[in-house]
Amino acid sequence: MDLQQVKQRFGIIGNSPALNHALNIAVQVAPTDVSVLISGESGVGKEIFSKILHQLSNRKHGKFIAVNCGAIPEGTIDSELFGHEKGSFTGAFEARQGYFETVNGGTIFLDEVAEMPLGTQARLLRVLETGEFIKVGASKVLKTNVRVIAASNVDLPTLIQKGKFREDLYYRLNTVAIHIPALRERASDIPLLFRKFAVDFAEKYASQPVQLDEQAMQFMQQYPWPGNIRQLRNVAEQMSVLAHFRLVEGQEVLRYLPAMPAQQQLMVLPNQSATGGEDHLNERDILYKVLFDMKKDLNDLKKVVAHLVEHNNVDSLPVEHQEVYLRHLADEEPVTEGIRISPAVVQAPSGDFRSRFDNQPDVEDIEENLSLEEVERRMITRALKKHQGRRKNAAVELGISERTLYRKIKEYDIEV
Repeated sequence: MDLQQVKQRFGIIGNSPALNHALNIAVQVAPTDVSVLISGESGVGKEIFSKILHQLSNRKHGKFIAVNCGAIPEGTIDSELFGHEKGSFTGAFEARQGYFETVNGGTIFLDEVAEMPLGTQARLLRVLETGEFIKVGASKVLKTNVRVIAASNVDLPTLIQKGKFREDLYYRLNTVAIHIPALRERASDIPLLFRKFAVDFAEKYASQPVQLDEQAMQFMQQYPWPGNIRQLRNVAEQMSVLAHFRLVEGQEVLRYLPAMPAQQQLMVLPNQSATGGEDHLNERDILYKVLFDMKKDLNDLKKVVAHLVEHNNVDSLPVEHQEVYLRHLADEEPVTEGIRISPAVVQAPSGDFRSRFDNQPDVEDIEENLSLEEVERRMITRALKKHQGRRKNAAVELGISERTLYRKIKEYDIEV
């Protein structure tokens, strides 16, 4: 069975190299009886891979059971897996067969195996090595012929170092390792997955499939998706139910994406468009660039002030800082516009530089009083002035498309 047939049979969508590599390993190892350890973040589809391994094996006519080790209480997991005798513990009113007995000849998928208690790990290791186990409260050794497939969303070698997972069990489970890539590592597959989910939910709710415009799809591909495919499916369902229009645009799609840490905010960098088309930046992206530039200018100004305080001599300034100083004196978009600095805090030497602060009230802290729109407008105006109204050059400096710049000029009524 080739890779495309496997994808169609098990409903796997995507063509990223990392996904295809994982599928190739699964197809090759499926006919054997070796233990397999599947790694990957929560929501990437580890259970689907376990079903592929079972259905393409010689055990496909036997039973298959998926056990979430993290969902079973520590006091009962031994009973669930290996069974127990009547009266072996409080509440054991009758004997019970465990999964290793009932699935004899089939496959057991142990999901979140890292959550398994150390005592149970020792029992599992014995099953893997000898095929033997003992029920809780019994003394008779039973035999079983079960293939074990395990999965974990945490790094097991790290747990081994902390003494929370048996090293010998890890190597016994990890005969063949399959790593399933996270959704953010296969962003090219997101458009295919979203369209599939959108069609499914359109049928479920008797509506037209929701679609995304180019910028919205860019945001979807840039989002880190901590919940992976499961989260993408939930977002597609929310849009199918809540979106007022069947075409969701860039700004609207952000309403459905949970907030992220600042360092992971969405931003399309110049010449790095996720779709390969024209670059698009929204107001948030322009603001980030503005703030980064302002921070750099402010840091340069601090160095100028410190140098003047120490030497009281402009000519001794480094060349790169002289430009900052002269621009500040000439009021060409001064870096401190909208910022007040207390002369009590910055004790500048006499002369023109110090006089720039003489009429300012005492303020112990730096405070920013520009609105986001005003910062954006001034940044665009400054770029246009620098390039003498040439929009293409100004757009390149701002890191936005010429079309976006034109829209901003109209929005802020900027004279060119």
